[in-house]
Amino acid sequence: MAMTLRLTDDESDALRRRAEIEGRSMQEVAREAVREYVDERDRADEVDAAAAWVTTNFREALDRLGRA
Repeated sequence: MAMTLRLTDDESDALRRRAEIEGRSMQEVAREAVREYVDERDRADEVDAAAAWVTTNFREALDRLGRA
């Protein structure tokens, strides 16, 4: 799917510099950044869900540990 990404001049300059340093296209660098962002947020959501599950299912044990 195609999309248009509008960047500020500063963002565009930074992306261009990074792409030149890495010897890659701006598109490759931007696509990798998007993948990393989504992966990071997905992991954070999984950790939050796991913590909520533990808190819900082991509330009594956690309360006792907190008082120990």
